[in-house]
Amino acid sequence: MTGHPTPRTLRTPDAPRGGDALRGAGTVLALAEEFIRLHHRENPGAGSPDRRLAEVASEIARTGTYRHTREELEFGARVAWRNSNRCIGRLYWRSLAVRDLRHVDDAERIAQEAVQHLRLAGNGGRVRPYVTVFAPDAPGRPGPRVLNEQLVRYAGYTRPDGTVLGDPANAGITALAQDLGWPGGPGTPFDVLPLLVEGRGEKPRWFEVPDSAVLQVPIEHPGLPWFSRLGLRWYAVPAVSGMRLEIGGVVYPLAPFNGWYMGTEIGARNLADADRYDQLPEIARRLGLDTSRDRSLWKDRALVELNIAVLHSFERAGVSITDHHTESRRFLDHIAREERAGRQVGADWSWIVPPLSGAATPVFHRYYDTEQRRPAFTQPSAATTCPAGRG
Repeated sequence: MTGHPTPRTLRTPDAPRGGDALRGAGTVLALAEEFIRLHHRENPGAGSPDRRLAEVASEIARTGTYRHTREELEFGARVAWRNSNRCIGRLYWRSLAVRDLRHVDDAERIAQEAVQHLRLAGNGGRVRPYVTVFAPDAPGRPGPRVLNEQLVRYAGYTRPDGTVLGDPANAGITALAQDLGWPGGPGTPFDVLPLLVEGRGEKPRWFEVPDSAVLQVPIEHPGLPWFSRLGLRWYAVPAVSGMRLEIGGVVYPLAPFNGWYMGTEIGARNLADADRYDQLPEIARRLGLDTSRDRSLWKDRALVELNIAVLHSFERAGVSITDHHTESRRFLDHIAREERAGRQVGADWSWIVPPLSGAATPVFHRYYDTEQRRPAFTQPSAATTCPAGRG
């Protein structure tokens, strides 16, 4: 016996009955219990969950929420990566380093710590997975946010004729930054956007990201000398900042996290997509390919050379990156490891299968459980990503 209650479910007898407040509290209670039991089940050294369940129930009854222990926060963040259905790079979910900054909710300090996140994660090129967890939402007190989708993004300047200099995907956030007073960068296709930070109870403010914090890789090709004259580059740390971390009913609206890039995310999407940097026509032209008809497969040939260039450039610069064939095998290793632990792995086939040579990878030839488990990284829109990047 522990000398404490052993609740089958979390109960707060003194909580008010009925209404939206109760439904909200009830949801937190149920999610909290689910998470606490998961944490104790997967961490036998934590002992019986009974004492902790009683503490959490009491705290929710008083405040409408509760505070995770350091161990719970670390476990919850790592499992949220493990549960990311659209992420192929989950084999190393246990390696995620968790920075506990739940006491930070003002814009200036958030910007400073976001920059520190980039420095730590960049790690001189040996990119390390990190998550930095800022203050959570509380009843009636929304937590801080960063309006950028990632901590590093390239500006997209809309010209008078409607064309965009830079990354068209970021035209909206670029315009917002300028509305907030950002004067703009040098005017290249790869100007790093400032961070747009909304501290708790504050209006959004912009903060420059120092060049020294943004590890970037110029793109060249091992066999095509002209490739470097395209002036392409990409950043090393895909730190996603536009998603929420949800752990046991507690929402952390600002928890930027990163892994490392898979080459196709850059070479088959960011630099290749027609609505992004759209480099395939120019590469095909320089290769002397017939672009007058699709049946010449000029897009496919140009796409392969672009992806060769990306992998070569990152490797030559000593910056972490993985290829889609290796990562596909690792994902199946992850599934096998999780099944041995008695856990199912959720996955979204359309995101797990790489955007280049999908049928040549082992992840193509199977179906996946699509259930989204908790804890999780979430956002209201469907543009969900993962610590391994994809954007």
